[in-house]
Order: sequence, then C-alpha cells, then structure tokens
Amino acid sequence: MSEQVKHDSAVLVHFTLKLEDGSTAESTRGNGKPALFRLGDGSLSDALENELLGLKVGDKHAFTLAPESAFGSKSPDLVQYFSRRDFQETGIPDVGTIMLFTTRDGSEMPGVVRDVTGRFHHR
Repeated sequence: MSEQVKHDSAVLVHFTLKLEDGSTAESTRGNGKPALFRLGDGSLSDALENELLGLKVGDKHAFTLAPESAFGSKSPDLVQYFSRRDFQETGIPDVGTIMLFTTRDGSEMPGVVRDVTGRFHHR
C-alpha cells in the first residue's frame, strides 16, 4: 500500500502548468527535474494543496484552478521589481514564467513574470 500525500508531506512532482489558451506556462518535464514542495509551509495555495492531498506515488492528476485560487488575489504590495543583474546566472525570464520569489520574511512564494523591460542609454 502506497503512502498518501498528507498535510505535512514533502512531494517530488513533475507538473505542467497551462494557461487558459492551452499554452504551457511552466513545466518540469523539459529539464527532466521534478519540483519539490512541502505542503503546509505556505508556498502553495490551499486550493493547490487540496488537489495533491490523498495522491499516491505514481498517480497522475489533472485539474483546473482559477488564477486567484492558484496564486491568491492580486495585490500591488506583492509586486516585486528586479534588475537585470539579478538574472545574470539564470538568464532573463520570459513573460509568463512562473518563478519562486523570496519574500521579505525569507519564505518563498511562486509568482508570475508579468513584464520584462529594459532601459537603453546611448551617447
């Protein structure tokens, strides 16, 4: 009998996140490396955690969540701005990329890259 995902489980999963238009926003399958999440640590929404609860090793589960259920309500206080220098090692992300961002209290939360802008200086 396989152990089921519980409220405090650490889960290693492959996932594909698709947008309403069917395009893929993020997937772990491209690099072949699953993502590690710990339920109950605040990094996942309650709705997303509820979809994982009860799953067993090897289960496949497709589901749809409204954006606010997956990521929470929009809040101007949560918008973060970064310099291009912050992405020297990883490369500049594309609009729509979902990334983990470190909050002021040191925890990590997923966020969506909404805009990538550049300033150009010339002489």
